[in-house]
Amino acid sequence: MASPPRPNLELRPLGNTGLKLSCVGFGASPLGSVFGPVSEHDAISSVREAFDLGINFFDTSPYYGGTLSEKMLGKGLKALGVPRNEYIVSTKCGRYVEGFDFSAERVTKSIDESLARLQLDYVDILQCHDIEFGSLDQIANETIPALQKLKEAGKIRFIGITGLPLSVFTYVLDRVPPGTVDVILSYCHYSVNDSTLVDLLPYLKSKGVGVISASPLAMGLLTENGPPEWHPASAELKSACQAAAAFCKAKGKNISKLAMQYSLANKDISSVLVGMNSVRQVRENVYAATELATFGKDQETLSEIEAILSPVKNQTWPSGIQES
Repeated sequence: MASPPRPNLELRPLGNTGLKLSCVGFGASPLGSVFGPVSEHDAISSVREAFDLGINFFDTSPYYGGTLSEKMLGKGLKALGVPRNEYIVSTKCGRYVEGFDFSAERVTKSIDESLARLQLDYVDILQCHDIEFGSLDQIANETIPALQKLKEAGKIRFIGITGLPLSVFTYVLDRVPPGTVDVILSYCHYSVNDSTLVDLLPYLKSKGVGVISASPLAMGLLTENGPPEWHPASAELKSACQAAAAFCKAKGKNISKLAMQYSLANKDISSVLVGMNSVRQVRENVYAATELATFGKDQETLSEIEAILSPVKNQTWPSGIQES
């Protein structure tokens, strides 16, 4: 039976992979109850809603919720009952609840475990997860060659790397043969408070590497409720973001939607990955994208937010804290 027509959420090419990702990506870490309990019903419903609204890219990791995120996403995708080529799945290796292990042996075993949990025969992208916590030379010389063997075996289609410090991407990409790494996933570096990823985009494009940007809300900084207690940002950055959120609210605007639209507006980024665990969140994120496509950015309010955040612009934090 043919799938019904889906809403026109923009699809963007991912580097040289030939994949076209929905501009909004479904971050499945919350399905692992990372930010509070999520029922199986809600997990499956949110995946269904995302797919029905045009999201075709789903990202997870064995680290999220101690493998629960992969299991929940697997159930959600299976419940769709659509051909496998209608969605793109990315998972990760090297970071686990028990710690980091980027050895060839562990990542080779890891993909089989992930495929079983996801109930899939292959994933589209396998990414080395938070590589700044491993040896970057090991990533280049041992982990990525092991992933190439998995590619040859048909268990994965493309290879990626993820991390917080932008310097890890250039270090590895300069040390592997061209075309070996297909995609990078960066988080918290392309949002209204920190746009440092933009400086790396020409380099990544020259290498033919696709770009996924996660956490457009800066792990909760750019929300009305504010970040979780453990958020590693400085008090100054938290305070400025709180002031920006309050300013938006007073104008009848929502800072999260504006921040999402800021991130979506750069078409050199293939997909903006955002964590979702409810039908409501899925609808809000898709609506932000469709509104942007129809009406463009609210540049006036964004400029006012940027002015409030200018004293802390591009201020980051060390790696090592729980991520979204």
